[in-house]
Formats: sequence, structure tokens, C-alpha cells
Amino acid sequence: MSTTTQRVIDDRRYADLRDRRLAAALAAEDAAETDGLDPLERMTCGLHRKWIHRCVHSPMHVIPVTGHRWCRDCSTAADVMIDELTGEIRVTCPGCRRTPNPRATKQIVRTCRASLSAASA
Repeated sequence: MSTTTQRVIDDRRYADLRDRRLAAALAAEDAAETDGLDPLERMTCGLHRKWIHRCVHSPMHVIPVTGHRWCRDCSTAADVMIDELTGEIRVTCPGCRRTPNPRATKQIVRTCRASLSAASA
């Protein structure tokens, strides 16, 4: 006999959001994060209560330790450009014009693509 625990997803925290898909995604990712989802893999942002592609440009999303939106060579925050029409996502250091930390940048691009897709579904 197997026992499966099923988590009830409570989206009351996001009841004031007009975008019910966003509210449901935020609540689901909150629950998944409690169960071990890496917060950097979220396609939503619980802090800003938005799809990640809509707020990744915020200074709150710069993480120098991991290299997320951070150019170690210039010690500066990288810019994120997202074209919602074409789906193009670019992360560039405003100082040296290079793309910083390939691993962290790939993660940013991956989560922003997922966010763009979910928001337009």
C-alpha cells in the first residue's frame, strides 16, 4: 500500500491579481518551492507578484554570489533585454558589453522563456 501526500495549492495570497493564470502559477510555484524547487528556476516572482520576464530587470534579481545578472569582471549588474514579440532574451554587461556567467545567464534565459510561454498561453 503506497501513501501519496497531495498538497492543496492555496492561491488566496494572490486573490487580488486579475491574471488568474499568474495567481495559480505563483501559488503552485510557492508550494513547489516548499517541496524543493530551486527558487532560481521559478517562472514567477513571489516578491513582485509577476511573471519573471516582467521583473527580472529589477535590482532585487541581481545576485553577485551566483552570477545572476552580475558581471564579475566589471563588478556591475547586467542588463536584461526581453522582446515579448520575438521572444528574444539578452543579458549584457553595460560596462564590457559581454554576456556574464554562462551558467547563470542560461538559467535566466530558460526561466524567462518559460515565463513568456506561460504568460501568453
